[in-house]
Amino acid sequence: MAEPTEIASLLERIQDGDREAFMTIIRLYQQKVFVMAYSILRNREDALDAVQETFLRLYQKAGLYKPGNSFQGWLLQMAKNISIDSYRKHQRKRREWETSKPLEEIPIAVEDRASDSAASDLRSTFARSVDKLAKRQKMVFVMRHYNELQFNEISEAMRISVGTAKSLHFKAVQNLRKWLTPDLGMQR
Repeated sequence: MAEPTEIASLLERIQDGDREAFMTIIRLYQQKVFVMAYSILRNREDALDAVQETFLRLYQKAGLYKPGNSFQGWLLQMAKNISIDSYRKHQRKRREWETSKPLEEIPIAVEDRASDSAASDLRSTFARSVDKLAKRQKMVFVMRHYNELQFNEISEAMRISVGTAKSLHFKAVQNLRKWLTPDLGMQR
């Protein structure tokens, strides 16, 4: 990711209407914003709408970012709030048209498409287990392992203490270990 001074410079340029600076921020963070939105909305199209809304809001509010704070945490907090608002607005519609796209279909990284079925089965099993986590545990786990955030950035994005973020992560890992142990043929 970009250095804090680079981010501050890009945000200043965005405020001056610099389209290239805006596109740079989008390229740097769109995948992480998408993962955050998808972890809440569970629907690709809704997540893409939330990503678009997040970057539109960033463009409008670039001057509100406080240097010294985690830009990524600030941006993901914005994405989280937009996603939650979208989820609430469409909750009734979502129940009727629920798509149960599994977490493994999130385009996290470039995958070897020729990977063997055992690896695919393992990814699928793991994704189903992550899906079973309690909402806040899942959010912390996704931010930590998919978005690669530090606990202080997670606490800032979720507006919880660092200790709570660590505790939720610990509980998520314990649950995943408990659920995956039988599938992996391991002893506890």
